[in-house]
Amino acid sequence: MSAAARHYDTILAPVITEKSTLISDQNKYVFFVPLNSKKNEIAEAVEALFKVKVTAVNTIKVHGKTKRFKGVAGKRNDQKKAIVTIQDGQTIDVTTGL
Repeated sequence: MSAAARHYDTILAPVITEKSTLISDQNKYVFFVPLNSKKNEIAEAVEALFKVKVTAVNTIKVHGKTKRFKGVAGKRNDQKKAIVTIQDGQTIDVTTGL
């Protein structure tokens, strides 16, 4: 697998919510990542894909809720989010997509 393909597999999608757009003022951006990805892999992928310098990566594992649909219990998938902090003066335009 090429390096570029591996980076695209590491960063699944940006998280575009009210809270994530508010913290973008602090040079922090939020992405969905695979459950087995590591912080150094995430930093490498963001630096390669967006041409920015990453200063910190924080990860959050969100456990899927148990929900009911027509009386049948089901479970949503677990997700992992990465909050990536980049150097001052640099930006990422997450609305354009990858």
